[in-house]
Amino acid sequence: MLDDLKIFITAANKHSLTQAAKSLDMTIATVSRRIRALEQTLGCELLHRSTKGLTLTPMGEDYYQECAEFIDALDQRISNLDKTLHSLSGEVKILAPTNLGSGPLDAFWQHFASTHPNIQLNIELSNAIQDMRENRADLALRSGPLPDSSLIQKRLGFIEPILVASPNTSFSLPNRVEDITECPSIAANMFSNWRLVHQDGSICALQKNHQHLSNDMNVSLNLVKAGAGITLMPISMVYNAIQAGELIQVLPEWRGQKREIRLVWPHKRSLSARAQLLRDELTLFLYQQAWFEQAD
Repeated sequence: MLDDLKIFITAANKHSLTQAAKSLDMTIATVSRRIRALEQTLGCELLHRSTKGLTLTPMGEDYYQECAEFIDALDQRISNLDKTLHSLSGEVKILAPTNLGSGPLDAFWQHFASTHPNIQLNIELSNAIQDMRENRADLALRSGPLPDSSLIQKRLGFIEPILVASPNTSFSLPNRVEDITECPSIAANMFSNWRLVHQDGSICALQKNHQHLSNDMNVSLNLVKAGAGITLMPISMVYNAIQAGELIQVLPEWRGQKREIRLVWPHKRSLSARAQLLRDELTLFLYQQAWFEQAD
């Protein structure tokens, strides 16, 4: 009915079915039929039709005055929304796991912010799965299983946990996976159960009482750098420290189970141009990282 109402308003403004049809890119017959349908729905005649054109009936005048302002405001809202969706300026809100969004992605946030100064990043980090709609987020970077199947998702790839330790420890590093139980260990809570996979596919589930636990991976990482023990941690968290010689990989033939990384968003149609840009550039950044395994 809103479409029919807009056709009526246009015809009244143009005083002509022909001009209304041209303005709306419709046939004259369609415009006439739609106005007739609106009149039938309302149970009254809205327009007088004559060889001189169209004029409003008294009922049509009342209806026009009530509806014209509403239609103009609606058109303006739609136009503003279209500009917002297609503009490369404004805010983009993204949710991400704390230990991926802070540290491994620092360089990306900095590059994106400097390259696109008209886009304001709103980065919300949490290791809990947050509701995108409640948080009014445009995008979310997710690690592990995806509980909400109603979200649109882009499967990016995997990050593997690896065993690392400081090169300067007061204890002997393990030569076999069984020796790990004899070494002091440090764990972040979410990586406290050490289920290791050998390069030949065999699995070793270690029963380990860790020397130190933390709910923050950076705290655990700093303890490991200080030589307090070995840890199992995503390679994204330790890659730079390994390159800098602060850490070494322990038993490289053994690794933790891969964690799948996805980008998700609520509705494809409502994803703004700036959110699409963030999605695409973040995807490319991850694909370029040595610590990231791209999905097939």
